[in-house]
Amino acid sequence: MRQLSTLQNYILLIGAIMMVVGVGCIVFGIMPKATSIIFCVGTISFALMQMTQTYEGNNITLKRLRHIMVLADIAFIISGLLMLENVYKFFFPIFATSIEGYNTYLHVVYNNWVVALLIGAVLEIYTTHRIAYVIKKEENDTDIDNE
Repeated sequence: MRQLSTLQNYILLIGAIMMVVGVGCIVFGIMPKATSIIFCVGTISFALMQMTQTYEGNNITLKRLRHIMVLADIAFIISGLLMLENVYKFFFPIFATSIEGYNTYLHVVYNNWVVALLIGAVLEIYTTHRIAYVIKKEENDTDIDNE
């Protein structure tokens, strides 16, 4: 795995902190309009920094895990956009013209940012731990081969 630069690591860390602060404030109802923007900016910066971290090797497992991590990043960005829609209701007037449209809005958009965030978090946790395990195993295998 290509390591991120120091600046990229700081951006990744700040993005993760912004995500946690944004979700915590939304859940507890503290300034939802501002914190939804903070969460969305955090998800975008976190996802972009993770997507710049590439793998140039030949290990198929690590390539697959990187693709899963990109899916987790996409789920994070979708959760940020759904959170913005939940707070600002940009598309609500379009859907709320009929009772069927209102029901569709409730089923598809309303508070479903939590589902996208959960999917992203589970995939992120899985890939992070699995990548660390595979890299450690790969290093141990090369150490044994060198002896």
